[in-house]
Amino acid sequence: MFTPHTLESAPAASRPLIESTVQHLGHLPGAVGLLAESPEMLGGFLQASNLFEASTLDPLAREVVVMVIAARNQCRVCLAMHTGRLRTLGADARLIAALRTGETPDDPRLAALREFTLRVLATAGEVPDDQMTEFLAAGYTRRNALEVVLGIGTYTMSTLANRMVRA
Repeated sequence: MFTPHTLESAPAASRPLIESTVQHLGHLPGAVGLLAESPEMLGGFLQASNLFEASTLDPLAREVVVMVIAARNQCRVCLAMHTGRLRTLGADARLIAALRTGETPDDPRLAALREFTLRVLATAGEVPDDQMTEFLAAGYTRRNALEVVLGIGTYTMSTLANRMVRA
């Protein structure tokens, strides 16, 4: 139903986005080609993703947030791609398996992050004070709490769009 665009077939406004993605990654991911149908969607995701990547959450923590959303929304392409990123970061197989299946990681700090991400989702952001305190006690900051929201928004957008286009 959706066209897997190339640089040549994409709408004109998506072409610079495709070019920058290829320059950054060295290839054009299939999902990006599919999302290029809407320059607004692709551009919005890439901009939000860049902001999330620039957050003060460390790379492994960011991947935990992404994997919570990918597993919750059952986005196969996101699970596969971010499993690869976790491997690149040196994450152990048990952590990856737990995140892929929606289980709690063994690492207490990452477990707290996973739980906090789920609490943000379950409460539509109105996390009770005691649960916020637990998150902060695990070594995270109030800034990190807001960055989790940024990650949730970014990867909710991505997972829903990827599922729609059958990436």
